[in-house]
Amino acid sequence: MKIYEKISLIECELEALFAFHIDTKNLQAISPKNIKVTLLNKDFLPKEGAILKLKTVQNFLPILWEVKIERLEAPNLLVDVAIKSPFRFWKHSHIFTQKEDGLCELKDRVEYELPFGFLNSLFDTFVYYQLQSMFGYRHDMSKRLLEAK
Repeated sequence: MKIYEKISLIECELEALFAFHIDTKNLQAISPKNIKVTLLNKDFLPKEGAILKLKTVQNFLPILWEVKIERLEAPNLLVDVAIKSPFRFWKHSHIFTQKEDGLCELKDRVEYELPFGFLNSLFDTFVYYQLQSMFGYRHDMSKRLLEAK
């Protein structure tokens, strides 16, 4: 099992940070330009047990995702687990923490396992850099959009 983490500080209210990240409409705004995200269940309401269906397209490759909200503890935690994805296992924890001086910590923790068996090590570096690029962009855009309000 591999683990990827990204942490950023954002000047905003904790409740605003949480609300921003559970609103699926914002997923498109914080996705890198080279990844097109389409929500397949537009009436999705985030709650424990709910399943979000979406399609991503990157490098002309469409990928269907289904993620189930495993835990939702406002305003500090959202954990989703992939039911359908390109990974053997994917668990994404969004952790929101109030800090001092009006700052909040945004922490994304992804536990994942690639689907290639003994060949996983060949793809580890590539996947790590893809995650680093994607979450770097997501954190930068979250910061930009939330601090502009």
